[in-house]
Amino acid sequence: MSKPGYVVFREVSAGRWDLVGEAERRPGLTAKKARAQAIEDAIAGKAKEGEVYAAVLKSEWRIALEY
Repeated sequence: MSKPGYVVFREVSAGRWDLVGEAERRPGLTAKKARAQAIEDAIAGKAKEGEVYAAVLKSEWRIALEY
């Protein structure tokens, strides 16, 4: 079984997303803070002005791929 984590995406145009990478979930953080931390971990820093990212739980990502 894999560790809890996120798959991170960056919006490149309206409705179009590119995969940035994956990040482990850091224990002790709220869900919102854990997602923000996962994005920072995946991009190795803070998002720049105007950049939009999304962090999806790996488990949800795997379920979505089943359909």
